[in-house]
Amino acid sequence: MMIYLQLFWEFFKIGLFAVGGGMATLPFLQKLAVTSGWYSQALITDMIAVSESTPGPVGVNMATYVGCSVAGVPGGIIATLGVITPAIIIVNIVSAYLEKFRESTLVENVFYGLRPAVTGLIAAAGFSVVEAGVLHMDVFLQTHNFLDLIELKKLIWFILMYAVIRKYKPHPILCIAVSAVAGIILLF
Repeated sequence: MMIYLQLFWEFFKIGLFAVGGGMATLPFLQKLAVTSGWYSQALITDMIAVSESTPGPVGVNMATYVGCSVAGVPGGIIATLGVITPAIIIVNIVSAYLEKFRESTLVENVFYGLRPAVTGLIAAAGFSVVEAGVLHMDVFLQTHNFLDLIELKKLIWFILMYAVIRKYKPHPILCIAVSAVAGIILLF
C-alpha cells in the first residue's frame, strides 16, 4: 500500500511542476531515478522510446511505464492518476478565472517568465537523452579516452535522423519504426 502512495505523491509533484508538456517531465524523472532507485538513468531513454511510440501524452505514458515497472498494473494506474491530477485541478481553476484576467499584466509577465524556464528544462532533458542514447559518459570518466565517449554508429544514426526530421518532418511513428528496423539490422 505504501508504494502506491509513494507513486501517487511522486508523480503528483511531477505533474504539478512539469510545466510545458511531457518532455518537461524528464528532469523530474531523472531526479526520481536517483532518489527512489526505482529505475536507472539509462532506462529513461527506453522509457522515452516506449512513451513516444505509444498513444497518448509522453509524460502520462512515462508515468504509466514507471508505475507498471515498480508496482504492476495498479502502480501504473496510480502513477498515471498522480501525474494528471494536478493538471485537472489547475485547468479547472485557470479556466474559471482566465477570461477575467486575460488582459492582466501580471498574467502576461508570469507566462513571459515561464516560457524560457520551460525551454531550458526541455533542453536540459534533451541533452541528457542524447548523453544516455549516444554517449558513454560513465566509460569516458573511467578511461578518460575520448574514443570511449562516443558510440559512433549511434551518433551517425542520431545525426542522420536529426537531419531527416529537420528537412522532411516525417511523422514520428515513421521515424520510430524505421529506427527500430535499423536497430535490428545494424545491431545497435
